Amino acid sequence: MNNAIKLILAVLLFICLIDMPYGYYQIVRISGLIGFSILAYKASEKQNKTEMILYIGLALLFQPFIKVALGRQIWNVVDVIIGIGLIMSVFRKSKV
Repeated sequence: MNNAIKLILAVLLFICLIDMPYGYYQIVRISGLIGFSILAYKASEKQNKTEMILYIGLALLFQPFIKVALGRQIWNVVDVIIGIGLIMSVFRKSKV
């Protein structure tokens, strides 16, 4: 389930590089909040504090209630970095 969430979020973030309607970005923010919150919860169940804190930070970054205004170019860079990180985390070997 974690890998599916990571891949879906990565695809959503990469699509943000295309000029999309504003509503799409709202959907990405809500999906990011939900997806990263689930990943944080799963990391806490595995007692992986580093991942948990990382996913909580990402959930807060993408939450739609208090928007973080970074500008389109910076958001594109953030989306690519996070998308690549999510894909890499799918393929890295688990320590468990």
